[in-house]
Amino acid sequence: MLTAGVAAGHPATCEAGLEILREGGSAADAAVAAALASCVAETIMTGLLGGGHGLYLDAGSGRARNLDCFVAVPSGDAAPMVDLTVPFGAELVHYAVGAASCGVPGVAAGLDALWREHGTLPWPRLVEPALRLAREGVVLPAAHAACLAMLRSVYTLDRGAAIYAPGGELLQTGDRLEQPGLVEALRLVADEGASTAYTGSLADALVALCEERGGGVTHDDLAGYEAVWSEPVEIGFRGTRFLTREGLSEVPRTLGRLAPLDGTDETGRVLGLVAALADAEDADGHTTNLVTVDRAGSVCVLTTSLGLGSGDYLPGLDLQLNSMLGETELLLGPLEPGARMASMMAPSIAVGGDGPVLALGSAGGSRLRTAVVGVADGILRERLEPQQAVDRPRFHPIGRTLHAEPGVDAAALGQLRADGWDVRVWPGRHHYFGGVSLVAAAGAAADPRRGGAAATLP
Repeated sequence: MLTAGVAAGHPATCEAGLEILREGGSAADAAVAAALASCVAETIMTGLLGGGHGLYLDAGSGRARNLDCFVAVPSGDAAPMVDLTVPFGAELVHYAVGAASCGVPGVAAGLDALWREHGTLPWPRLVEPALRLAREGVVLPAAHAACLAMLRSVYTLDRGAAIYAPGGELLQTGDRLEQPGLVEALRLVADEGASTAYTGSLADALVALCEERGGGVTHDDLAGYEAVWSEPVEIGFRGTRFLTREGLSEVPRTLGRLAPLDGTDETGRVLGLVAALADAEDADGHTTNLVTVDRAGSVCVLTTSLGLGSGDYLPGLDLQLNSMLGETELLLGPLEPGARMASMMAPSIAVGGDGPVLALGSAGGSRLRTAVVGVADGILRERLEPQQAVDRPRFHPIGRTLHAEPGVDAAALGQLRADGWDVRVWPGRHHYFGGVSLVAAAGAAADPRRGGAAATLP
């Protein structure tokens, strides 16, 4: 059985979830509080006007369901997007931003659905940790500072310049991130409920900004948005029922392709994983993940994102618009108003004979598949300690190029070079390789690549 606890992408996010669990809240309560806190502490990765996917396992019934709260395609006329090139590691990645890149947000609706279905504490209580963070500010971890440096061109547009580069100097590791407008935004969330983003004050502000700047989100789009529950995909993996979602990540297909690997050495493990992961398309992702487990054994895994972020902020509220319509890897065909956009997200729970034994998810675009599969195999097959599995050097194939962190098995890399692969070893551990957070039977773990934190209840 899983240990009660929280794993997330920032220490403040983790602590918000723990605060609610200590008070006797459910995994859903803790996930709502942690996700709202992430909308303050992790605004380089996510936000209330973004989208997400979740997976909730209810201990009482034993039932697990996926929760789709990803962004939808808006119906309004939109101006042309603004093209932007961002250095991401050694690569230049092309985006489109601006209000026209904003899809209909789903995070608030998803949190509301979690709370209504599985929550036990009053809604305003769940907003309190995030409100406190907004009033006090939060410390910027090294991983977030590194990401901010890469994304400076978009995060210093509009209101972002005052937030992330006060006085003209970009925030550095250990600096305090101040977003005073979020206090009023979260007060509206506490007072009006999640509906503020769809039929209330936040909805009015979002539509007004879109009308001013050429965005396509309308009042009808917001009023018609709903979070959707569905059945997860299930695949047998390492003696468990592995529950997840299909989506663009193709986690179920990859798990099915992965060889048993029992009795193999480290070289064989790397080569086996590369073979299962090969042929993936690459896609960037500025995303975060959290996991909550309550004392009753209910589990929530929730992944959320703004995309890159549009660069536009609701006036006086410090809420950035998402940029999902400008994420080219998510545009798989004609955009039909009201339709959900595609997503790489893959929140997952592995269930053994006595209940869940692993709950995990990851940030990282296409690399989240690599991170989820590799870490899950390490815990379920190799019986690694949770943090050891998360910390282990990662690698990710794109076509016939393998990107690898320092420390990946040298013999395996040599064999791949001999087989015609272009092997590129990065100079250090990097958030390019995803951001896993998990709770397992042996404890909780979070990814240092994204400044994560994890803790369990005594």
